[in-house]
Amino acid sequence: MNRFAPALLAIGVLWSSESEALDLEQRRVEAMLQRMCARCHAVGRTGTSPNALATPFRYLGENKLYDPDFTQRLQDGYSSIHRAMPTARFSREDAEAVVSYLRAIQEPRKAK
Repeated sequence: MNRFAPALLAIGVLWSSESEALDLEQRRVEAMLQRMCARCHAVGRTGTSPNALATPFRYLGENKLYDPDFTQRLQDGYSSIHRAMPTARFSREDAEAVVSYLRAIQEPRKAK
């Protein structure tokens, strides 16, 4: 028996557990955004926004998501210049998770 087998098995289990935890967290955040934002925005990796003026979250882009103040704005109460958009407030943990989720689903906007 390979003397490294137990270590490799442990690494595999840890990696699998971490991956599953990340998947659970991503699903939790997506469900939260579905409840809070999906009335207007497409919040997942696919789909169109129900409101044509609302950007699908997968197209938010680096400028917003890598702005160091974005997480804080989510905690303080994020709202946009659009009057119809309600203010969204997140705990620090949730704001960080939202930014992580949004970064994970980003794709370049397709040219029309």
